[in-house]
Order: sequence, then structure tokens, then C-alpha cells
Amino acid sequence: MSDGGAVAVLVIGLHFPDAGSLKAKRAALRPVTAQLRGRLGLAVAEVDHQDLWQRATLTAALCASSPSLADAAADRVERWLVDRHPEGVSVERHVLTVEDLRG
Repeated sequence: MSDGGAVAVLVIGLHFPDAGSLKAKRAALRPVTAQLRGRLGLAVAEVDHQDLWQRATLTAALCASSPSLADAAADRVERWLVDRHPEGVSVERHVLTVEDLRG
């Protein structure tokens, strides 16, 4: 019997130093979330700092058949983010198996 797979949860902090308004931040954030969803296959939500012009906190999740594959996919996401936002990205990662989630 398989372990049921794994999930990687990423808490992503982004800084948009050139954003001078919420509208500008949203314009900068929209393509990031679209790429995370479409190109990289993550479920994404903005979870904090919605009222700040230059900061955003996202929570993103991806599923894989094993913890090592979830970790490797999270590595790719983190590299993609750092390549596009070298001046302001932080990523907190949690990789859990389905068994971990069951307790």
C-alpha cells in the first residue's frame, strides 16, 4: 500500500519596491499568481498584507506522489520566484505526507 502521496505548502513573501499604490501592487502580483497556478500547477491564495502597497504574502500548495518529489517541485518554484524577484522574496516550506496529515 502506498503512503498516499505528499503535499508541499509554501508561504511566500514578496516585496514590490516600485509599487506606489495598491493598484500597482496588484498589477505586479497578478502575473506571479497566474504563473504559479498555470505554469507551475500550484493552488495559490493571497493571505496577508492585502492593504499594503509593496508587500504580499501568498500561501501555495502542490501535491506529489512522494515527499522527495514534492520537495523537488518546491525547489523549482523557489528558484522560479528568486529568478524573477531577487530583491524581495522569501519562501517558507513545509512538506508533509498524507500519513503526517492523518496524525
